[in-house]
Amino acid sequence: MAVVLVIEDDDRIRLSLGLALEDEGNTVLGVATAEEGLAAQRDSPADVVMVDLMLPGISGFDCIRQLRRGDDVPIIVVSARADSHDIVAALEAGADDYVVKPVPVKVLAARLRALLRRARPAAPQPAVLEFGDLRISPTAGEVWLGEVQLAVTRTEFRLLCELAEHPGQVLSRQQLLTRVWEYDIGDERLVDVHVGRLRQKIEHDSAAPRHLLTVRGLGYKLMR
Repeated sequence: MAVVLVIEDDDRIRLSLGLALEDEGNTVLGVATAEEGLAAQRDSPADVVMVDLMLPGISGFDCIRQLRRGDDVPIIVVSARADSHDIVAALEAGADDYVVKPVPVKVLAARLRALLRRARPAAPQPAVLEFGDLRISPTAGEVWLGEVQLAVTRTEFRLLCELAEHPGQVLSRQQLLTRVWEYDIGDERLVDVHVGRLRQKIEHDSAAPRHLLTVRGLGYKLMR
């Protein structure tokens, strides 16, 4: 099904996760440190990376940041840290999802499958969706701001396309969770943090956005 890199320093948890994910048909590589994980992803890229935050040496947060440099691999944080600050910080570092230990393996496997199903939007679609100087090509998987091609993750791209397909229409956080993350129930902070990251990339001034707007109490919309 997928090649999964598990970065977890607890031998028992790493082994149990590996066995469970292999039972689901995946190939699993387990490592104990961020340094090993970064080297493994560089040498033989996995389809999905699962990372703990409390690691020896390089922290999980820094591991995510380093993975994100030039790599849009889906990243799931699997951590015992349930504090809102840690969750938001991990998402802002570049993680696509965050689950709190202990998590049932079936739930984790479902999250993994949802990440892998997030393919580029299918045709037929316009070759380019234009919002002023912001151009989105669903078929090519590209986002341009003026003459500059932007580096976005798979999840950011999927979120942007979902909003772009409904120009001027407000989509609630729950609608976006369902359509982008494929979660019937989920943490709406996933949406908020990814919107914030997108604004940093697609807006000339993220503090005064022109395209990706918040409609207080309702959700978000993308304006031309």
